Amino acid sequence: MPLVRTRTIAIAIAAALVAAACGADTASAPDGISPIDGFDVEVVLTDLAQPTQFYIEDTEPRSIVIAEINGGENDATGQVSRIELPPDGESQSVTRTVLFDRLDKPTGVALFDDQIWVMQTRTLTRGPTVGGKLEVEAFDLPNNGRSQGTLTATDSNLLFDVSGRKRGSGDDTVVTQGSGRLFEVGTINDIGYEISEIASGFKHAYAHLIDESGTLWATEMTDGLFDGQPGTDEIVAVSRRADHGWPHCVDDNRPVAEFGGSPERCADVPRSLTTLGVGATPTSVVVSPWNPDELVVALWKTGEVVAVRTDTPQAQPRVLIRGLSNPQHLVVDDDRLMLSEFGTGRLLLVMKH
Repeated sequence: MPLVRTRTIAIAIAAALVAAACGADTASAPDGISPIDGFDVEVVLTDLAQPTQFYIEDTEPRSIVIAEINGGENDATGQVSRIELPPDGESQSVTRTVLFDRLDKPTGVALFDDQIWVMQTRTLTRGPTVGGKLEVEAFDLPNNGRSQGTLTATDSNLLFDVSGRKRGSGDDTVVTQGSGRLFEVGTINDIGYEISEIASGFKHAYAHLIDESGTLWATEMTDGLFDGQPGTDEIVAVSRRADHGWPHCVDDNRPVAEFGGSPERCADVPRSLTTLGVGATPTSVVVSPWNPDELVVALWKTGEVVAVRTDTPQAQPRVLIRGLSNPQHLVVDDDRLMLSEFGTGRLLLVMKH
């Protein structure tokens, strides 16, 4: 049986929410958050415990399933909960149902094949939607020493990444077996699951999505020095079965001589859609609900949400919101965005008027 805890979650939906579309073009937001003109930011939930990924359930009343670190990064006190969302324009207290607890750094949660899947530090797990026991689907996953990334569910498969580790230099550089790769989980004749590799050569393809055209997009987080210079984070269109370069090529295909990179080798690596800056830490990417030719990206370290055009190679990111406290995960909600804020433990709603 699921572990049910009666816990009050603070709700703060402003009465102006319903009327936002009729307001002026000036932006409104909680103190410290600065959206550009034409956007509003409202607080939906507070008192979350280091929220990471979440998804909105197709239920009435509406609810979310959300993963939280819920303590120290390495305390293995993470949890996945179901929280009912209040109707727009109303304020009320709600309770949560803790579905799974004592999790090791749950950075990903998604609904696939009528089960809740949870990505932990070294395991991909799944369990019933009512909560209870998680079954391990993949274990001993390599990682960068800290965490894995998010999960992306489609109609036919589930995408996940394992972050990259390496050792050595030059021709002796060795990438830890199985690390720095994107994978997909698919069903086999409704009797089991098959895990297959999509692409390789990522330091950390933390977030990913497939747009309506079928393009697979991924964020890329790169840390450390490469020929004495830090690498920038990126957005890339993933080429299936391709090596995307790391650690031999970083940034927008910059060769890294100390790890055996060369202009010839990097010429065959898929180019970046855009670069996001050193340490930007892109933890989420979605197709904009306001423009199908733009991606919206959450930048954890810089505290920004930015938009990037997909029809313009090497387009510069456009800042939509500044002043966020570690924006973690974005979900499209009709013509709005929901955003988990790791630093404050809030769930935010982003609207355009």
